[in-house]
Amino acid sequence: MPAPRRFELDEAVNRPGTYYNPHTEMLLVVDDGTALDNDLFEDVADADDEATWVLIGDEAPVDETARDVVIERFEASHHPGASGAVDAAHDDEEDDIPELEPDEDDF
Repeated sequence: MPAPRRFELDEAVNRPGTYYNPHTEMLLVVDDGTALDNDLFEDVADADDEATWVLIGDEAPVDETARDVVIERFEASHHPGASGAVDAAHDDEEDDIPELEPDEDDF
């Protein structure tokens, strides 16, 4: 099993993909498919601050189902542990649930 590929923020924002930071628990989706008219941002460009981000909408334009599939695919292929296999003890937990007997007072 290959180790997860890691990127610094400055590398990630220049490469389309879906990134997750486990320390901040933030998911970053980089999509280079759509470009906005730069004339709209003349006031921002005059500030000479490359770190300035402009909020263009409060909604996250991400297909939640597709996002969940990407996350599940990653989780399925990258398990913690040396072998990357699913822990067999975890699968047996459901079998350890004691069966309940009917209460004698209910009859």
